[in-house]
Amino acid sequence: AKDLGNLPPNICTPTYLAQQAVDLAKTYKLKATILEQKDMEKLGMGAALAVGQGSLTPPCMVVMEYDGSDGKQKRPLAFVGKGITFDSGGLSLKTAVGMEHMKYDMAGAAAVLAAMQVIGQLKPNVSVLAVVASTENMPGSAALHPGDVLKSMNGKTIEVNNTDAEGRLILADAITYAIREGVDELIDIATLTGAVVSALGRVAAGIMGSDQTLVDSVIASGKTCGEQFWQLPLFVEYKEGLKSDIADLKNAGSRGEAGSSSAAMFLKEFTEGKPWAHLDIAGVGWLDRERDELCKGGTGFGARTLANYVLNS
Repeated sequence: AKDLGNLPPNICTPTYLAQQAVDLAKTYKLKATILEQKDMEKLGMGAALAVGQGSLTPPCMVVMEYDGSDGKQKRPLAFVGKGITFDSGGLSLKTAVGMEHMKYDMAGAAAVLAAMQVIGQLKPNVSVLAVVASTENMPGSAALHPGDVLKSMNGKTIEVNNTDAEGRLILADAITYAIREGVDELIDIATLTGAVVSALGRVAAGIMGSDQTLVDSVIASGKTCGEQFWQLPLFVEYKEGLKSDIADLKNAGSRGEAGSSSAAMFLKEFTEGKPWAHLDIAGVGWLDRERDELCKGGTGFGARTLANYVLNS
């Protein structure tokens, strides 16, 4: 996970991430399926596909499966990772300061792949489905516009009011895919918002969710391996900021207000009532200096927590 987070974005592309999954699957006897752009189109992944429109690099959806149920567990746990291999912000362009670090916007995907490596090595009696949505967010001539309306895989329409709120768009379709595969519970992990950095700095990840038992279990799993989480609220009022006059949802809520919770509330709209936890690792996925268990650069944050959660299930 650390190595992937540190790789330059011209090397660690969506195609490269997909190949890492295939290689891991061969080594640890997992199943890997790569959904390419044409497959995503057939599945109606309009939200995820729209993010990649401005890039010459094709998007993909990486699916990995581990079956450790031993005939007892009917439906698996799902890990869903954000794999934006470079985030320019799209037409809602980021400032130049620090943009070179936006290669780590796939840290959630890296954590999921690394957790699957651990699971493949240690073979717990739990089944896990991993879904990684991967693309670049670039301001090319075909790029997503502010004002566009997208149709997601589950049929909900989304008005785009900020192309730099792209992670939630790709995760929405990835979550829907996981649910249609018949999972029991969902944990998504993403470098999702700058707001979580403002709230928690680079000391802890934000965690939100629909199931308190699941949230508490993830927090406890993190404590055993030096990965700290702090729970943020999902008040129903945050949904008000996502209302659109022309679609089911806006992709970005009230500007500058409760940004992390607003983003999580958007994702909740796609979880279909499943037990779900959302890990926002934007602050801790990359550090400028080493601290305790977390190294300088790409930290691999989340891989240990996810693996511990499965091993303790």
